[in-house]
Amino acid sequence: MRRGLFVTGTDTGVGKTVVSAALVHRYGPQASLRYWKPIQTGVGEDDDTGEVRRLTAGAPVEYVDVGIRLPRPVSPHLAASLAGTSIDLTEVSAPLEGCAKTEPWIVEGAGGVLVPINRAEMMVDLISRLELPVLVVARSTLGTINHTLLTLESLRSRSLTVAGVVMVGEPNGHNRSAIEDYGRVTVVGEMPNIDPLSADSVGRWAVESLDRTGRLWGHLE
Repeated sequence: MRRGLFVTGTDTGVGKTVVSAALVHRYGPQASLRYWKPIQTGVGEDDDTGEVRRLTAGAPVEYVDVGIRLPRPVSPHLAASLAGTSIDLTEVSAPLEGCAKTEPWIVEGAGGVLVPINRAEMMVDLISRLELPVLVVARSTLGTINHTLLTLESLRSRSLTVAGVVMVGEPNGHNRSAIEDYGRVTVVGEMPNIDPLSADSVGRWAVESLDRTGRLWGHLE
């Protein structure tokens, strides 16, 4: 198992990028973190690496801005097909696999764990290849119980380590309790819809509210 966290979500647009930035604020001062987005679609409209740079301004972190970059804002397999190519997970994972397992990484996925990458493999296959514990980002609203439990089941069916869950949106105690009880998992943070979204506001929330017990630190130190 490598040191670090793979940040995945229950679906697209759930808040993985902001949570990744929050992790840098929370643990960057204690560890020599690297942030990496191995697959990005919708280039030109979205730049998650650029957004993490903006939201972590001044925080100690190395940005690894290499990987698959595709123009269409659709799932990786379709974006690659529309670009006349395909994605090879051996090539995708090379930047991390060439490094020591003790170096801590924050790796941000694209979409959810069952998003197709090519005709035979999904995001969960990339997670397995990278050998990282997984932090699941989920919404706090109606429907999150089902989506989160399905995500946890998919990860565990492949014997992957679930480090915890971060819920995004208006806090909902009932949903949190259900996810923790039925999912046998710890919710390590409840992130509100931060407005304005800035390095200062994300950093303040991370230091004050993310992973207060230091549960995630065991995967990074």
